[in-house]
Amino acid sequence: MKHVLIALPLLAAFPAAAQDLAPAEAALKAHVAFLASDAMKGREPGTPEFNLAAEYVAAQMLGAGLKPAGDNGKWFQGVPLLAWKAKGEATMTMTQGGVTTPLTFGKDFVSSGGYLPDSTVAGDLVFVGYGVTDAASKIDDYKGLDVKGKIVVALFGGPKGLPSEVAAHLGDSDTKAETAHAHGAAGIMMIESAMLKQVYPFEKVAQSWKQPRMAARDQDGGPHLPGNRLRGVGLLSQAGAAKLFAGSKLSWDAIAAADAAGKPVPRGPIGASISRHQLSEVWKVESENVVGRLEGSDPSLKEQVVVLSAHLDHVGIGNPDETGDTIYNGAMDNAVGTASMLEVARAFQASGKPPRRSILFVAVTAEEKGLIGSEYFALHPTVPVKSIVANVNLDMPIITYKFEDLVVYGADRTSIGPTVAAVGKEEGIVLTPDPAPEQASFVRSDHYSFVKAGIPAVSLEPGPKGPGGQAIGTFLAKHYHQPSDQIDQSPAIDWSSGVRFVRINYKIAQAIANADQRPLWNKGDYFGTLFDGPGAK
Repeated sequence: MKHVLIALPLLAAFPAAAQDLAPAEAALKAHVAFLASDAMKGREPGTPEFNLAAEYVAAQMLGAGLKPAGDNGKWFQGVPLLAWKAKGEATMTMTQGGVTTPLTFGKDFVSSGGYLPDSTVAGDLVFVGYGVTDAASKIDDYKGLDVKGKIVVALFGGPKGLPSEVAAHLGDSDTKAETAHAHGAAGIMMIESAMLKQVYPFEKVAQSWKQPRMAARDQDGGPHLPGNRLRGVGLLSQAGAAKLFAGSKLSWDAIAAADAAGKPVPRGPIGASISRHQLSEVWKVESENVVGRLEGSDPSLKEQVVVLSAHLDHVGIGNPDETGDTIYNGAMDNAVGTASMLEVARAFQASGKPPRRSILFVAVTAEEKGLIGSEYFALHPTVPVKSIVANVNLDMPIITYKFEDLVVYGADRTSIGPTVAAVGKEEGIVLTPDPAPEQASFVRSDHYSFVKAGIPAVSLEPGPKGPGGQAIGTFLAKHYHQPSDQIDQSPAIDWSSGVRFVRINYKIAQAIANADQRPLWNKGDYFGTLFDGPGAK
């Protein structure tokens, strides 16, 4: 896809004037006003509007003094995608004791299509608890079970009693698919757990079954999926699970009670089989990451690279809200994060002093589809992978209040944590542990792609102290992934807090890039050891 940098008539796109703001606040608002305007139609990857947003980011990188660092000396790194969506409701039947019973789509189960136009998955079922195998945690839900060629059934999420970030990783659906594949399973089906029912109940999941799904496209034209394209069957509601286990030696009531109480759940063959048939529409999508480089000044360190990342995409056009609005503008998620990254680049330019290490500013695509753009960059970086020493990710900073603390996912795992804490202290900010571990935020933002590549990485967002808890709760309840996530949302965006967030991230990037020692994993850290990161062993 050919890109040409263009001059954009920004002021004409603004829904509100910025003349009453300080210059730094107006600059931040200018980016958000354009990226989250109705004209961008929610920045869905592969659309002309996303491409225009990418052109805008490249133009702003150019204006901030960055150099193109994508493919072949261009601003853009191509990210080939495969997209699919369900073509009508899937059908599913279960067979037990010679009796075949249909399950009801939208009540008992939901399936959102697959990467094959016509797909049937069938087989005997084995319940594997949470579907976790992890030597470090001494957990093996597959112990004593034969799942080869069978469909494993697992509770959504992970077992209780683990550190929140480890639980998020082990409970992630991609990790479960990889584990199931490693044990020889032919497919995997999830069950609505007590945690999922509380955080994102089945009824809400079922509303999104028509939404397109995506994966990076491999060289053979198929999708790059966890578990070597292990077949996903769908999600069972708790009502559907009760039907599935009705004639089994395993008691669903006992499983559900143990899950709710955080105790070990019974496991074993269910004594039933299922068959699920799904038609899907499948097509290719071309998208891109935007990559700009600030060259380091130290001859001995400039080949080392610090990556600042923010996702540029949002969820496009969707179901109408009560006003009939169908454009999911994504102002806070993540136009503010992208704008903050651009303003960090501008701050380096204004300082007149380049950092010792080089910095890559990367606006990634398809985060909302499963961290695809960042994973693609981590697997196929436009610089030597060994040269990347750190990632600092900016994702959905909620800035409708005067924040007093920061939540920094991954802060306790690498030497980046003390760096962030020192900057925070200088700014009168403390670090707060993950206030909602049940949300599994550690695996839901782009820094996780770098973690899996063994690179020390953190993701930052304003925290819950003072007015933060109420402000964050209000945003998540009223605006998150809704058309109302607009620049004029209520409560109003506090642009002075946005400027403070930019300043903090500038100081963090500056400190990492100028330090004598590159960031390292803490010795013995779970993720550093698992993914062979520097300093962990």
